[in-house]
Amino acid sequence: MTESSTWHDGLRQDMLLGQKRLAVLVDPESVPRGDGWLDLINAIQRSQATDVFVGGSLVGEGKTEPVVRALKDAVTQPVVLFPGAPNQVVQGADALLYLSLISGRNPDLLIGRHVESAPRIVKMGIPTVATGYMLLGDPPLTAAAYISHSLPIPMHKPELAVATAQAGCLLGLQCIFMDAGSGAGTPISRDVISAVREAVDVPIVVGGGMTSQTDLDSAWEAGATCCVVGTAIEKDPEVLDRLATDSLRIRPQG
Repeated sequence: MTESSTWHDGLRQDMLLGQKRLAVLVDPESVPRGDGWLDLINAIQRSQATDVFVGGSLVGEGKTEPVVRALKDAVTQPVVLFPGAPNQVVQGADALLYLSLISGRNPDLLIGRHVESAPRIVKMGIPTVATGYMLLGDPPLTAAAYISHSLPIPMHKPELAVATAQAGCLLGLQCIFMDAGSGAGTPISRDVISAVREAVDVPIVVGGGMTSQTDLDSAWEAGATCCVVGTAIEKDPEVLDRLATDSLRIRPQG
């Protein structure tokens, strides 16, 4: 990013150029302690990850800001808030994904929490990216589906995902985040990602259930601009050493 550009500017530029991004999702509720936390930070810094997302479905009060601060002190990648609730909106991040759960019918996550958090965000001056958040997947339900009180879009109904993404874009959303949920058994299918990619002209972020290079390549080739990996790295930070290694798709850092 240059001094005058925003994180979203870079994301959109990468979409237009066909360059790809890899984000590491750090859940403040699940970060390891002691040397484990240092190992995770070091793994992120030496990896080809382009971004670090911070957030989770259920994070205790006061746990997000120390994580953001530690990451900003230690890694060169942009740190982006991925908040599951207003208490995860904290100072210090490079950007904030302002999530609206457009795949569900829970008014609290469509606009309610936005009203609650907006004055805080404006006061902090955090650059925001209006993001249409879409849960997709088949049973069993993930933590994100349970906490959000919403049913995910069935994976075999790409037309519903397309219509939902199109509605979000017509409402002026700047990004679509398609998520299978943390710890999902399978990632979002290539067919669904491809269908949404053909239907909208905003960056697509895809997360949930991706544990291998094959998963990343499939999502990138289908049209995702940014892939997000979280649970697999929580279990083993060294997974990062094997992801996107020498990939010709990923955007160079810097």
